[in-house]
Parts: sequence; structure tokens; C-alpha cells
Amino acid sequence: MNRYNRILLKLSGESLMGNDSYGINTEMLNSYARQIKEIIEAGIEVGIVIGGGNIFRGLSGVSKGFDRVKGDQMGMLATIINSLALQSAIESLGGKAKVFTATKMEPVGELYAKWKALDSLKNGFATIIAGGTGNPFFTTDTASALRAVEIEADVLLKGTRVDGVYTADPEKDKTATKYESITFHEAYTKKLKIMDLTAFTMCDENNLPIVVFDMNTPGNLKKVVFGENIGTLVKK
Repeated sequence: MNRYNRILLKLSGESLMGNDSYGINTEMLNSYARQIKEIIEAGIEVGIVIGGGNIFRGLSGVSKGFDRVKGDQMGMLATIINSLALQSAIESLGGKAKVFTATKMEPVGELYAKWKALDSLKNGFATIIAGGTGNPFFTTDTASALRAVEIEADVLLKGTRVDGVYTADPEKDKTATKYESITFHEAYTKKLKIMDLTAFTMCDENNLPIVVFDMNTPGNLKKVVFGENIGTLVKK
């Protein structure tokens, strides 16, 4: 039995850099594509939202003198570049993928609508929803929570380079311990930075669980989807 049948996978743009300092690392991109194709072939419906921090981050642009709205729009375009790269990688492996964009951008991608995304999911496409929410001042964390709720996903899977949620940053604090599971309320009161507050609140209010896991280890995505106890589960 599958633990989850329809998922929304949130990938950070930074994770696509692999060991590089900028841009898209082909090895990392192909690893993600193989993992996604594998679970789709196992019958899982997969929606995907990718960040754009490996190319441009709106807030960092503000510190360099960009207008916040223009900076965020540039960040949204960065997410579309990443989404097209992932689509291409999945298709090169023989899989099926579609890119939907939050704002009208044909022929780059189809304009997002819930019914289009559901049809794509049911027909076995990796359904990549790009361009954030289409609005400035919202992160791709918030976009992933919004899209997960819209497509009625069973879970939001946050793929990162760490293997779960810790009491402190494990890369900085060697004494940090990992949570196997934690409630939204506990995570909020402990001020654990899992997602931004808007995204976190949306998941909490819509009873949408989050699993934070290490996406950079091949095979982990399949393990999470099929119910193996890896990563950290955040729930009501």
C-alpha cells in the first residue's frame, strides 16, 4: 500500500546547484528527475514546485538596489528556468512532464489552473507548477503550500539537503537532535524554521502534513512516499 497517492514536492533552487556555487548542476538535476520518474511509474501523482535561489532571489536583489516587486518578478522567472530544466531532464529519461506557470507565458508553459493540473496528474505527468504564486512578496514555500492545498495533495514533501528537522541547525550545532515527528504548534512555539510562516500557517489550517527529508540521497523520495520512517513529519 502507498502511504501517499498524490504529493506536492517542494524543491529548493539552491539544492539544484549541487556542489556548484551557482546555476544548475546536471548531475543533481538528473538525480531528481530519476527519482521523480520512478515514483510516477509506481502510480504516484506528483506535483512539483521549485525555488529559484540558485539563479536569483528577490530579497537579495532588494539589498542590491532592485525594487522589491521587480526583484520578486525576477525570482519568479528563475523558478521557471529551473522548472523547464527539470521538465527537460524527466523527458530525456523517457518520462512525461508538463510546466504550468502562475502568469500567462505561453509557449513556455501553460497557464496554471487547478483542473489542468489535476488532469495532468491523473495522466501520469510530473506536474511542475512554476512562477510562484504569480505575486510579489510571496515565497515559493507559500506557493508550494497553496498549490498542495489546491490540488488536494495528501502531503507536502519538502526535499532538502538535511535529513529532517532538528532542534538547531545540524550544520552549525553538532549537539542538535532530530525530531521524528512534531506538531505544527510545537514547531511554531520552538521557532523552528521549517517553512516561512505564511506557508506553515496554510498547511496547519488545511490539515496538510509536511515531511522534511533529504532529497539529495537517491531513493529517499520513494522511501518517503511508500511510508518508510525517514525525515521529520510535521502534523496537527
